[in-house]
Amino acid sequence: MEHQHVVTTTKRTPPTHLLADIAAFGADLIETDRGGDVTYHGPGQLVAYPIVEVPGQRGGGMADTAAYVATLEQILIDCLGDVGVVGQRLRGCHGVWVDTGAAEPAKIAAIGARISRGRAMHGVALNVNPDLAWFERIVPCGIADKGVTSLAELGISVSMPEIVEVFTEKALQVFAKHKSVDHASVGFKATRGNHRTDQGPYLPPETYVSQAEGTSLRLLGRLAQAGVADQAPLPVRSRKPEWLRVKFDPGNEYRRVKSTLRDLKLVTVCEEAACPNISECWNDGTATFMILGERCTRACGFCLVDTRAPLPPAPSESQRVAQAVESMALRHAVVTMVARDDLDDGGAAAVADVVQAIRARVPQCQIETLVSDFKGCLAALSRVFDARPDVFNHNIETVARLQRAVRPSASYARSLAVLAHAKAAGLTTKSSVIVGMGERDDEVRQTLVDLAAIGVDIVTIGQYLRPSVRHLPVAQWWQPKDFDDWKRFGERHGIGHVESSPLTRSSYHARQAAEQLRPNSSGRSEIALAHV
Repeated sequence: MEHQHVVTTTKRTPPTHLLADIAAFGADLIETDRGGDVTYHGPGQLVAYPIVEVPGQRGGGMADTAAYVATLEQILIDCLGDVGVVGQRLRGCHGVWVDTGAAEPAKIAAIGARISRGRAMHGVALNVNPDLAWFERIVPCGIADKGVTSLAELGISVSMPEIVEVFTEKALQVFAKHKSVDHASVGFKATRGNHRTDQGPYLPPETYVSQAEGTSLRLLGRLAQAGVADQAPLPVRSRKPEWLRVKFDPGNEYRRVKSTLRDLKLVTVCEEAACPNISECWNDGTATFMILGERCTRACGFCLVDTRAPLPPAPSESQRVAQAVESMALRHAVVTMVARDDLDDGGAAAVADVVQAIRARVPQCQIETLVSDFKGCLAALSRVFDARPDVFNHNIETVARLQRAVRPSASYARSLAVLAHAKAAGLTTKSSVIVGMGERDDEVRQTLVDLAAIGVDIVTIGQYLRPSVRHLPVAQWWQPKDFDDWKRFGERHGIGHVESSPLTRSSYHARQAAEQLRPNSSGRSEIALAHV
């Protein structure tokens, strides 16, 4: 990966090793629990975190750590050798060094490692083409009498994707001998051996513009960077397939639900997101309540929700939602929210209040919360966890490669972490994937594997429908058979229930999906048998 500008220290770093006000230059200053001293990470630098078992073959403790660090050094030396650079070790100084013609060698790769309970943490940083001025603002690794260099400084022209591939191959030779490897590159068009994981060369954003009618250049640029520009998007006015046509049915129950929501001045995501299933769900007496207003602080490329500056949270909202749940006699209430990054807790307290209000008024109703990532804040997440919703839902939305284009204020890894924390708290977990924005079939399957790996119980998969010409274009219509295949694949890999169809949305058939699951003694959820 590449970090944004950050300087990391350890408990042993003397204050004198910080030579400038790091924050004034736009970097974060973070203390870590690794070994070593102060260092810098930023754009143009390959950072790799091997998370591996380190067998205790040398008596344990520092001896094993030293052997592991030597292994990382050799991987880097071999990697540099493949691009024509002679790397070397320097006695008493961890990392990899190169001869630059100066009196002393210069460091080109730093290593900081820690082993806890036999597992390695932290890793290596290889300077590909970073701004070397950052190293003049610190005493790199606590070594004052030697310099720092990079591949670019040595005249080696190699791209980040290319060096990532070389490094990965060298690491696999050490850590994954004779094993099959699942290799998913994110953020650039990667190659592996003679196999390209993309479908062709990059196209500049302007090539895509003529075919994407109305979408902003910023969104188009992100799509182009992710490789989606390789395929022409579907025109805005292209005819939808028959399986995406929904007949609107304003029946009596639909009108009653709408009247209840209006009387209580409540907002639903059904309306705000222009859900195609609104009449089916409302006629079934279900709706997804959206709290904290109707203005979101994030501008996701697929979402129709208003992104103007949000208003203060409305008073008594939790009680009004609870009243609506009671009036509608709901057995399963879904409560979602707009992202409220302007609030200290991201809106977590409001979510918890609604859960508690519904439970106090309609104790027999199951409650599902569909929440933002709260920027990964554990205190905010814990506030929601402590309210004990019956289902904790957080949407990962898209495959890893498209995250920056689809939802630039969120991240794939952070969403997985949020869901993992919820599962660790003993909650039934749920997530959603939208397809049709430029992902590949193997990437959808990779996402399902990632969700299954952290114990997610319910996953929904649905076709993206472009809400306006300003939003991301539709890259393709996936066939109903594809959705059936993904359902079987996800459930085969351990997800308890996958609701997958072109018209599926995150809250679609939410009650039915939850009712198919029940907690077992281990805290995991399993499919409940209809008959015993």
